[in-house]
Amino acid sequence: MPKAVNGLPVGRGLLYLIVAGVAWGTAGAAASLVYRTSDMGPVALSFWRCAAGLVLLLAARPLRTWARGAEDDGPGGGARRPECRRPARGSFARTAWRSLVTGLGLAVFQTAYFAAVQSTGLAVATVVTLGAGPVLIALGARLALREHLGAGGVAAVAGALAGLAVLVLGGGGTTVRPAGVLLALLSAAGYSVMTLLTRWWGRDGGADAAGTSVGAFAVTSLCLLPLALAEGLVPHTAEPVRLLWLLAYVAAVPTALAYGLYFAGAAVVRSATVSVIMLLEPVSAAALAVLLLGEHLTAATLAGTLLMLGSVAGLAVAETRQARTRTAPA
Repeated sequence: MPKAVNGLPVGRGLLYLIVAGVAWGTAGAAASLVYRTSDMGPVALSFWRCAAGLVLLLAARPLRTWARGAEDDGPGGGARRPECRRPARGSFARTAWRSLVTGLGLAVFQTAYFAAVQSTGLAVATVVTLGAGPVLIALGARLALREHLGAGGVAAVAGALAGLAVLVLGGGGTTVRPAGVLLALLSAAGYSVMTLLTRWWGRDGGADAAGTSVGAFAVTSLCLLPLALAEGLVPHTAEPVRLLWLLAYVAAVPTALAYGLYFAGAAVVRSATVSVIMLLEPVSAAALAVLLLGEHLTAATLAGTLLMLGSVAGLAVAETRQARTRTAPA
């Protein structure tokens, strides 16, 4: 498959993003079980999610280093892998700066979204946040990164947004409050900045998914700690073992794994494509709600899911073809 500057194949980057989007969708079901099991609030859950995810990533770093060293020991290993070269001077400061900016974007994204849900409800907050994200990212990518979507890409984004609206708002009974909408737009802005910067750094070949994930979780945890303390950091529960298992899952799968894959894939895939692929999150959440939580499969759920899956598939195919075209002359 065609490769980007940092050596990751574009096709593998697309796969990483798909897995990350599906994993993010499971966080909602897990969070609902956490709320049923304890009195933990959403900000405290977000803090423990990032803090525990940070611990897991730090624990996995020695294994990643060992695996990379074993691969380099093969014939021509060091020559094949540009990321194994000695870090350039100033790389630590550059990584720290990027982690700080990414962590702040992630903190704004999560905290503003939770506040929007509290203000205007889950459905409206989800549609505004996830719907505004692709639009802001497409505009930012066009102005700052000179990435062109083309007519097919614009149609795919429009189809994905229409599918999102049908999927989330199809049941009706929503309440729109201006303050909640503004908070959702702020959340979308934080997500957009995070995605665009990851892509910008990836185009220069300087993206480090593992380092970015660790730094971002550290910054986000520090930002969320005061809010979590105000809300109540330690929950009360009659089922502590079940709560610990749920928190461990939230930290491991939709956090440490998903964000690591997200930062790696977002560095090599066009920003607008990234934003649409990550709309798999509500699709995954809706599927889990039907399969595991006993919710009914409605016509709106089915239609919105099909629209979004079709848009994601179309953009993924277009992304792979464009990457092959870019590498064909070489």
